[in-house]
Amino acid sequence: MNRTADAGLVRAIGLRRLTASIVNLMVGAGIFVLPAIVASEMGRAAPVAYVVCAGLMALIVTCFAAAGSRVSLTGGLYAYVEVAFGPLVGFIGGVLYMVMAAFAVATVASALAGSITAVWTAMATPLGRTALLCLIFGTVALVNVRGVTPGARLIEAVTVAKLLPLLLLVAVGVPSLRADRVLVDHLPAASLLGQSSLMLIFVFEGIEIALVPSGEIRNPSRTVPRAVYAGLAFTTLLYLAIQAVAQSILGPSMADFSAAPLAEAAGRLLGSPGRTIVLAGAVVSMFGYVSGDMLSSPRALFALGRDGILPSAFAAVHPRFHTPQIAIAVYAIVVAGLAISSSFNQLAILANVTALTLYLMCIAASWELQRRDVRTDGAAPFVLPAGPLVPILAAIVTLWFLSHASRREFGVLALVLAVASLLYFIRKTGGKI
Repeated sequence: MNRTADAGLVRAIGLRRLTASIVNLMVGAGIFVLPAIVASEMGRAAPVAYVVCAGLMALIVTCFAAAGSRVSLTGGLYAYVEVAFGPLVGFIGGVLYMVMAAFAVATVASALAGSITAVWTAMATPLGRTALLCLIFGTVALVNVRGVTPGARLIEAVTVAKLLPLLLLVAVGVPSLRADRVLVDHLPAASLLGQSSLMLIFVFEGIEIALVPSGEIRNPSRTVPRAVYAGLAFTTLLYLAIQAVAQSILGPSMADFSAAPLAEAAGRLLGSPGRTIVLAGAVVSMFGYVSGDMLSSPRALFALGRDGILPSAFAAVHPRFHTPQIAIAVYAIVVAGLAISSSFNQLAILANVTALTLYLMCIAASWELQRRDVRTDGAAPFVLPAGPLVPILAAIVTLWFLSHASRREFGVLALVLAVASLLYFIRKTGGKI
């Protein structure tokens, strides 16, 4: 791994900005619809699924924290895996990340365009939708090319904007809490709890994207662990509050508003303005996800170029703004094309399975990095508690989640892994690009 390329980057992301990026990427469009889906499956026991899911995710996040405190190189999970297991496994991890990130953000951007065109009917034509998506990706790419600080500031602003409607709903809804609709009177069946937790795990994803610009994080050995735990704790409490308020207001009829349960709850509390505010919050939330991904994911392309797997041009750093401008521009063009050409509903599922596979690789890397006592910046790292116990439990949890994937999804995943391995060996035997 060529670590000198990171020297041209600026470490401008501190604890506040990294935490904001994590919260921004975790609190996406899903929380605006999932409460109704979980309630329809589990009834008043729905909050239990959030607690279980958050507890399981805490095991995985602990491995992220341990690996991120030892590897302070741009690339995030890809860099952790590459340092731990070498270039082949690292390259496969990089490919898995790019597949996951590209299709996930394309899906969110497609939904964002659909939400905007539903109001702005003049852009509802294919040409208008294309222009809108190009404008969205062009804007966030330009902001991020001009520096990591403007990109991080945009995320901070969007994070606040997306959280305000949700916090307003919680604050206004607290007096409406009803014990008979929130308090759990019996524990749900293990199978039902497992299905609901599998669905909810995707509301907790996003940390892996926020960690990609590791080469631009200040004091990563301390910042990464604190930020991932703070982000997970905040979002868990927020999700529980949202679920409790929505259940109390809508009751058994909550499942009837599966398209926009929070908007319906806000409408009953605050009338038409409340519904509009929450719907606008959903749009801002989707834009926030796109903005956060544009700050982070192009850095994975940068890392692949830095390590000689992609053309070295991807590792170019702007002499004035100190950002990987080519990687940002190429990534923006690719994901804009994906968003324009399809809705990617099925590919979004593949992105989730890919993410869990990448999680599994990072879990193994966290223990290997600790076993070898790897320290890329020399600072004292975060040490995994109880030795290998946490990685073992995290791996079991991840495999349990993956066990619910279909054969077709595993087949596509196997194809991605096979193609990635083939490309790597072609790259190694064919010399430099």
